[in-house]
Amino acid sequence: MAAAARKSARRNGPVSPGALIGVGAVIALLSAMVLDTHVVRIGSEQDTRTAAFSPESFGQEQFPRIQSLIESRAVEATELAPAALEDKAAAAEKYGTPGGIAPIFPVKFTGTVGEGRSGTFNIAVDELPDEVSIRVQTGPAVNGTELRDFPGDIGFGDFTNQIEYQNAGSGINNAMKAEVLNDLDRESLAGRTISVVGVFRMINPKNWLVTPVRLSVQ
Repeated sequence: MAAAARKSARRNGPVSPGALIGVGAVIALLSAMVLDTHVVRIGSEQDTRTAAFSPESFGQEQFPRIQSLIESRAVEATELAPAALEDKAAAAEKYGTPGGIAPIFPVKFTGTVGEGRSGTFNIAVDELPDEVSIRVQTGPAVNGTELRDFPGDIGFGDFTNQIEYQNAGSGINNAMKAEVLNDLDRESLAGRTISVVGVFRMINPKNWLVTPVRLSVQ
């Protein structure tokens, strides 16, 4: 019994000064960590994940210069079509820019609107070779990355990942729609005469799908 009491006394005896100092240091460290912690609400301005790439802002910033570039380089369809049918590579070197799977051409024309489907209309252009077909995208959906790719200075390396790169193209397309197609009455286009400035990727010299940067209805 006496031995057990002595063991208990040793276990529950006074704490040494060194131990007290160690405990105090731990408490001080934990207090400092709590004071230095800043809670960031998801979706707030401090949430850096939401401060990343904005396709809308990018498109609004880039579209005006892309539009101006295309308008300054656009070639008449009646000049481009025969050249492309004769020698696609030579036409690309003279008029186009490299565009991955196929060159991208700036073009302009005036023609009569034919039948359309899902906002894409056939356009009959006088003096165009019979084997060449022109269609124009008028929305609401505008597909492709021709506007993004035509300048040649917007590359994948400028973005964090493939999603951002793809969204950059959509952002430019959306900016174009807001500027060029927002007030367009698609229901009344058939049979009307329109003038278009735009770009297309020439996969097939006989089939052009044009994304406009300027469109007027007469």
